[in-house]
Amino acid sequence: MSFSSFREWVEQLDRAGELRRIQEPVATELEITALADREMKLPGGGKALLIEKPTINGVVSRFPVAINTLGSWRRMALALGSDSVEAVAKELGALLHAKPPTGLRDAAILLSNAMELRHARPKRVKDGPCKEVIHRFEAPSSRREAWPSAPDILKGEAGPAFPPTLLDLPVLKCWPLDGGRFVTLPCVVTRDPDTGDRNLGMYRVQIYDERTTGVHWQLQKVAARHGRRYYETGTRMPVAIFLGGDPMYPFAATAPLPDGIDEFLLAGYLRKRSVELVKCETSDLEVPADADIVIEGYVDPKEPLRMEGPFGDHTGFYTLPEPYPVFHVTAVTHRRDAVYPATIVGIPPMEDFYIGGASVKLFLPVFRMNFPEIVDLALPAEGVFHNLVVVSIRKTYPMQAYKIMHGLWGMGQMMFSKYIVVVDDDVDVHDTSAVLFRLLANTDPQRDSLLTRGPSDVLDHATPEVGIGSKMGFDATRKLSGEGFRRQWPPLIRMDEDVIRRVRGIGVK
Repeated sequence: MSFSSFREWVEQLDRAGELRRIQEPVATELEITALADREMKLPGGGKALLIEKPTINGVVSRFPVAINTLGSWRRMALALGSDSVEAVAKELGALLHAKPPTGLRDAAILLSNAMELRHARPKRVKDGPCKEVIHRFEAPSSRREAWPSAPDILKGEAGPAFPPTLLDLPVLKCWPLDGGRFVTLPCVVTRDPDTGDRNLGMYRVQIYDERTTGVHWQLQKVAARHGRRYYETGTRMPVAIFLGGDPMYPFAATAPLPDGIDEFLLAGYLRKRSVELVKCETSDLEVPADADIVIEGYVDPKEPLRMEGPFGDHTGFYTLPEPYPVFHVTAVTHRRDAVYPATIVGIPPMEDFYIGGASVKLFLPVFRMNFPEIVDLALPAEGVFHNLVVVSIRKTYPMQAYKIMHGLWGMGQMMFSKYIVVVDDDVDVHDTSAVLFRLLANTDPQRDSLLTRGPSDVLDHATPEVGIGSKMGFDATRKLSGEGFRRQWPPLIRMDEDVIRRVRGIGVK
């Protein structure tokens, strides 16, 4: 299922009983965060919120704010157009394991899969709703025209629109010690100057003033690699930031795809409809034609870096100020009835737990292609993604758990994982209590732990250096004789199933 705008997605949530409308004014400074944080901490992630009258310094914004729209398993499934995230993962797994046909039936199945992929490739269009209102900062207007009235916006009628700046957007100041307002759900488009490969990533954007921001692309991210090439040549780097449109856009932007694979291809596959891309007004970059808001601009390699932050981050702590590139705005375009999408991060659980969890479920078949012994994998909320990975395996030979540790640390963003715990296939990795029981019962600290060093998340405040730290793996599987274990491994206590059936009705009123 695809959505032609973020507003359409919000309306779908409303029909599904997954939305709460907040009609009274709520400040973009801290108050929206307080509301959203309270909602996200409810069992199952609470509801999505539509703030109909967000205020910027006391003035009601013309753009409503939607937040926590992907913050539950049900809403993630709705965004994917499925009954469950697991069902989509199963479909993707079947596609990845498709084999050459050996008969008519196999050929028909393979053809069906191929036809399903026809919609995945993005296609170019000349125009789109994201350009209903256009303002270029390259040629500033000599007069400031009036905004359309709220009724005009709701009716979708055309009207005069004064040049919007970044300060006219309902950008949140999330936490008390934040260094300013931050765009928290931006889809950032960059391009490799050598290969032309496009990347869609998500990097927080701090608003400095009406026309400049900081862009927090970390040193291991693809956009940072693109940026380094521009810095080497001294040429301006075009950047486009878009907000809204189909909810699969921000999901694809955060997905752990291998470098060089177009995130719009994934978005098209998941929404079962090609992403229509339109050329930006002031650069050759392309953005979804159905986006709600587009901010175009550039990074100048000849300009000094600027301190960005602090920011209350997904680690549950503030990221302290660090120097990052300055993004200069050259144009802002948007829908007349745009909805501003936002999220917040902080002490878990938050909305990002469900987004990241859905990525893990979806890409588990990819992990299994490299490591067929993997049964399941989980990133507990308390681990804020990178701090803890729990993986269950079908163990068949000595030291297999260590193979999995090293393999996962070598796969994309898994390199940031601080702790990896490997358990047997009969353990539910999503049951933290069961995992801790096996970890504490099945390990000898000296024999079953592995300490190593490598790249770390730059947001990790505990590492001795930014981006460099240590990692630890725990083999919590039952031990084999080839692993230095010479005793007999005891069986786990379990009651016979027939006894359980016999006593099922005893003492039950």
